[in-house]
Amino acid sequence: MLVELTALHWIYVVFIGLIIGFMVMRRDTTLVCIAGIFLIALSATGSLSGSVSSIFNSFIYAITELLSTILIISIIVGMSKTLTTTGINDVMISPFTKLIKNPTLAYWTIGILMMLISWFFWPSPAVALLGAVLLPVAIRAGLPALGVAMAMNLFGHGIALSGDFVIQAAPKLTADAAGLSVGEVINASIPLVFVMGAVTTLAAFYFIKRDMRLGKLTHSTGLTGGKEEVTKADPTLLSHGQKRLFALLIPLLFAIDVAAMYMLNLQGGDATALLGGTSVLILLAITLTAHKNKGLEKTTQYLIDGFVFGFKVFGPVIPIAAFFYLGDSGFGKIIGDYLPKASQGIVNDLGVALAGVVPLTKEIAAVTLTAVGAITGLDGSGFSGVSLAGSVAGLFAVAIGKGAATLTALGQIAAIWVGGGTLVPWALIPAAAICNVDPFELARRNLLPVTIGLIVTTIVAMFLI
Repeated sequence: MLVELTALHWIYVVFIGLIIGFMVMRRDTTLVCIAGIFLIALSATGSLSGSVSSIFNSFIYAITELLSTILIISIIVGMSKTLTTTGINDVMISPFTKLIKNPTLAYWTIGILMMLISWFFWPSPAVALLGAVLLPVAIRAGLPALGVAMAMNLFGHGIALSGDFVIQAAPKLTADAAGLSVGEVINASIPLVFVMGAVTTLAAFYFIKRDMRLGKLTHSTGLTGGKEEVTKADPTLLSHGQKRLFALLIPLLFAIDVAAMYMLNLQGGDATALLGGTSVLILLAITLTAHKNKGLEKTTQYLIDGFVFGFKVFGPVIPIAAFFYLGDSGFGKIIGDYLPKASQGIVNDLGVALAGVVPLTKEIAAVTLTAVGAITGLDGSGFSGVSLAGSVAGLFAVAIGKGAATLTALGQIAAIWVGGGTLVPWALIPAAAICNVDPFELARRNLLPVTIGLIVTTIVAMFLI
């Protein structure tokens, strides 16, 4: 059902444009986001006090939604600090240094490993699993932290999540909405996923190498705080035998986690929780062994260091997340029931409106599905818009008489690449935080490769319809 667009929708569109413009100009968006929240609330409620309260409520909602991610990142960072301080990290990464000898091998090795693990366990747990171990190796091989974050992000939250061939949550949602079988959507998505993945990762690699050569991308580019904080190892804390024992035990524990995820069918938040709990136990075991009588106090200090880092990285993200959550289910919880009765949320209403005003040919259908997917991805979840993309694809396919599965897959890919974690800043937080880089800088770096990939994939889809 086509919902009439109101002032709320147009205010949202204007502020999306402003936020994107400020990001492109490398300016902070916090003030713009807060102004957008205030004006949307004022337009909806007509209450000045309610609008002011909505700013605070939106922050609470955003923090609540992001809390599990903040927590796992903080714990992983605290654990990583214990590994670095005790020298265990050096022992763990020594085998990889023989394989990853230069930036090219670092980019492709980390990316492909990330993709493979993400197919089975989704990207956020995979980032935590790989980042702590492989980031130091890649940096020693000459790939800046921002390049590592791009590799993990594009291969994991991009290729693996947009196809979702193993867990099949995304194709199930889009297939149901389009009235198709999951197998039809997966089969149609295979060529599009790999075209999108190949074009985007190759373009990103080209830009990384070019900017490294020109001096525009260095080991300090995009690091939070402007420079990398170096934690020096204390060789006296553990003997070489103890380091080797922990270096073997830690991968073994994570391997057991991976096996448990598979056998118990743990996915998403459950998989992340298992990794988080394991990381806490590792932190405790290392700290008590290394620091002995001071272990109790050091345990708290490592956790504090992790939380300081986590909230430092997430601080700038909370206002923009708060704004974009208004576009979906967050509106009612932040402001109240002020949307039109038939509304599916501001973002979905805009997507439906776009689909309703364009003429129907297979070329325009492909472009529209990419646009609808990208727009619905702006809420940052990636998955909230795939049902809309599936339903719009079904309508378009009836109108042009073919291409339902291809259009459905295209909308799914666009929604997840934009909202699942490669362009919307808070959605790509896990990779940015693990690599200690600015999420906004990571989003800016991803923008051109992802845009090129979407254009090429849309053109390929036109021929497949």
